[in-house]
Amino acid sequence: MVITMEPLPPLVAARLLGYKLGGNVIVRCRQGHVYSTIWIPGVKLKGLDLVVARFQYCPVGKHWSLVVPVREKDLTEGERQFARQHHDLPIP
Repeated sequence: MVITMEPLPPLVAARLLGYKLGGNVIVRCRQGHVYSTIWIPGVKLKGLDLVVARFQYCPVGKHWSLVVPVREKDLTEGERQFARQHHDLPIP
């Protein structure tokens, strides 16, 4: 008998690691700004998807940057509130 294990789909693996992909997600740009964005794996209308990161516009610093999802548990309450108050375009 041969048992093979296939890798988890990226969305499932990310959720198991504590990332809330598949909807409104808090992200951090390369300059450290945090804000919320819609992050649906495989759907991109406003940026270039690089699987674990995206190149998109940062509405906080008003610049284009590589952004990555952030686990909410790794943020302070102040950072979470700030990110929820600052959202980019309401499209994926």
